[in-house]
Amino acid sequence: MNVKFDLFTEKKLNEYMGARPGYFKLYYDTEDCGCNGVLVVQIVDQPLDTDIEVQADPFIFLVDRQQRSLFDDTMRIIADQSYSSFTVNSDSSLYSSNVRIRDLRHN
Repeated sequence: MNVKFDLFTEKKLNEYMGARPGYFKLYYDTEDCGCNGVLVVQIVDQPLDTDIEVQADPFIFLVDRQQRSLFDDTMRIIADQSYSSFTVNSDSSLYSSNVRIRDLRHN
């Protein structure tokens, strides 16, 4: 699996990451949502034992091993030009058009 983005999206992701270390993670959050899950991009300190690393130069993106099957082999993340959200899609699916970054780092 690999994650692709344009230069504007790369710039926005760099702004969210800042100077602090961390990893981006594509994640379906099912906690307290009463639905099949809400797609979010998390920023985490460390990968969990169940996380796998996917290709996403120049960033490191993670996906939970059990959630990997929910995504296509090539995913695209596109930053909204006028709002602080992202669209996540592939050639065959629109996963979400209002994805937020959730920074879960402790440092």
